Amino acid sequence: MTKSADTHCPYCALQCAMTLTSPADLAPASQPGPGPAPAPAGSKVYPVLDVVSRDFPTNRGGLCRKGWTSATLLNHAGRITEPLLKGADGIHRPIGWDQALDLAAAAVKDARARYGADAVGVFGGGGLTNEKAYQLGKFARLALGTSRIDYNGRFCMSSAAAAGMRAFGVDRGLPFPLEALDTASTILMLGSNVAETMPPFVQHLQGARDAGGLVVVDPRRSATAAFTADGAGLHLQPLPGTDLTLLLGLSHVVIHEDLVDTAYLRERTSGYSAVVRSVNSFWPERVQSLTGVPAELIRETARLLAAGARKGGSYILTGRGVEQHVDGTDTATAAINLSLLLGLPGSARSGYGTLTGQGNGQGGREHGQKADQLPGYRKITDPAARAHVAAVWGVPEDLIPGPGLPAVQLLKSLGKPDGVRCLFVHASNIAVAAPDANAVIEGLRSLDFLVVCDFFLSETAAEADLILPVLQWAEEEGTLTNLEGRVLRRRRAISPPAGARSELWIMARLAERLDAPSTYSDDPETVFEELRLASAGGLADYSGIDYAMLDRGEAAYWPYPAGSTGTPRLFRDGFAHPDGKAAMVPVVPRRRRTPAAEAAGHATAPAGTAMTLITGRLLEHYQSGAQTRRVAELAAAQPEARVQIHPAAAEAMGIAAGTLVSVSNGRGEVVCRAEHSTAIRPETVFLPFHFPGAESANRLTEAATDPVSGMPEFKFNTVWVRPVAAPESARMLQTTEAS
Repeated sequence: MTKSADTHCPYCALQCAMTLTSPADLAPASQPGPGPAPAPAGSKVYPVLDVVSRDFPTNRGGLCRKGWTSATLLNHAGRITEPLLKGADGIHRPIGWDQALDLAAAAVKDARARYGADAVGVFGGGGLTNEKAYQLGKFARLALGTSRIDYNGRFCMSSAAAAGMRAFGVDRGLPFPLEALDTASTILMLGSNVAETMPPFVQHLQGARDAGGLVVVDPRRSATAAFTADGAGLHLQPLPGTDLTLLLGLSHVVIHEDLVDTAYLRERTSGYSAVVRSVNSFWPERVQSLTGVPAELIRETARLLAAGARKGGSYILTGRGVEQHVDGTDTATAAINLSLLLGLPGSARSGYGTLTGQGNGQGGREHGQKADQLPGYRKITDPAARAHVAAVWGVPEDLIPGPGLPAVQLLKSLGKPDGVRCLFVHASNIAVAAPDANAVIEGLRSLDFLVVCDFFLSETAAEADLILPVLQWAEEEGTLTNLEGRVLRRRRAISPPAGARSELWIMARLAERLDAPSTYSDDPETVFEELRLASAGGLADYSGIDYAMLDRGEAAYWPYPAGSTGTPRLFRDGFAHPDGKAAMVPVVPRRRRTPAAEAAGHATAPAGTAMTLITGRLLEHYQSGAQTRRVAELAAAQPEARVQIHPAAAEAMGIAAGTLVSVSNGRGEVVCRAEHSTAIRPETVFLPFHFPGAESANRLTEAATDPVSGMPEFKFNTVWVRPVAAPESARMLQTTEAS
């Protein structure tokens, strides 16, 4: 008998709706071993479930290649289905669950006894369900007794979140339903390539394209930027790292051409005069000299936004391209200031939003994984917040530790005398995804004990002393919160392998062994009911949401206090600051070292030409690629990293298309093939960050961070690029293929 379950895609925060069905007859999977190699030629991989797209407001029946192939991994031959312990020879061998849990508990007790509670750390992920993210924060603080918890959302949403909090008093990625974009006549999108990262999203850009009002800011002529062709809009192609300057130039035009919404500014904002002073020196011609964007395009963009606000509606959307910088919070703040000048946030037909990337990137940052937060988006330093959560947990308030370390600082502390000595990793592949990846791997290897929960032998799991096999998305129940702040149900469609366990079960069993205070359930709905209580009264209030209403298909946008109908559109009646107004915060660019200046400052710079490196995603892959590199169709389409370089720059350096290139700096070296493209600026190169080993882009990225958000500098790094000579090329090619 065929069974089915309505659920959502396991990948990005668009959370496209799908139905999973169990076919009557299934052939065995033929996907190979634990590595990411594609299936042998002529073989056929039969997924254990069929994927059927389902109509839903975000995707309207569409799925991308990742979504269509998502079920392939459920019966992948490389699936980890029993706990694995690394031996003295470096080989992982199966052990039983009781032994595995005893070893993990013993490692925690040993670290605490020798170094103190903060010697135990937890690194979570934006792919965890709300229930697992909530219980992980509770488990870290009460069962482990540590303040040292953070998650990979620090690499994703932290700058936008910090900017939203200081401007609006609350952070919800899109404070309006995604469908609201459909009627906009102007959309300014900065630093996001949705055409590749979440393809069904582009349906919501069509209205602006038809009106000639889609404006895309990106140093590359990305697939999304290409949608502006043929009169559909504008593509602004600034120098990397100059987005903040560009936004100040746009604000200058809005102010000095009297395009501001004066009534809105007077009634709904504070700080306007300080912002005016901060942008006075950023007139369009000066901004052109700093960013490379023509002054007339700057003026035209500002006028389009103002006209849209008066007529069909204007939206400003930001993504990681402008946020993953050491000034990412200020850049997002500048975008918010521009939106406030035009009166967009909280209006009926316009708005500002930021595009959440990971599947539960929104919910994952609301309920306790962040170093400084408690459930409900409460500050861990707020006495009232601590008292509320302590009452729900049934513990004294002083048992809850204070704030910990944001992700980059947490990873820098690994193995250090006063740092983390025993680490638990959930839903994150930090050996590939974290900045300065070589240093992160060294840190992992210096730990006394590393526990990784995963369903594949990811690059991080390969470093673990103990690997605990966990459930995949279609094997579990729970909830997630999509990029609109809408809470969704994940439904189980298939039984997991006999040896795999939910993280909820693992936390509950470890809590027993550690004699932890409070209670820990392995039932998702029970955990969600506690989450409702813990979030009640907080900024991210889920207290009015339950499984029954979600199962009925009711739309549930937080904040959703008990007795309410939720909040599809935030800020209609005011902002979350005590005075009800949005705070405009003046920001100015910091001085950045150009590649030429950095090269001049190096007495022993690497060989080659100094260029600016930007990193990003490919259509076929997701995050670190730990999953998508194991899907044969996706791996065949994008089997390796390629460095994108402008043909003129390549010719000047003697780099032919398809040949091996060295991209290096003081942190590491990447060796990969060159891809010529006129879509990239001549002084810039682009690398995707989905690949490990010799192709790992994050070997090159800097672990410098935004002082407000803790966001690392992913999008502006100096590298030296050179062709690899023939004898060296053969050796490096062998090394690259082996890695």
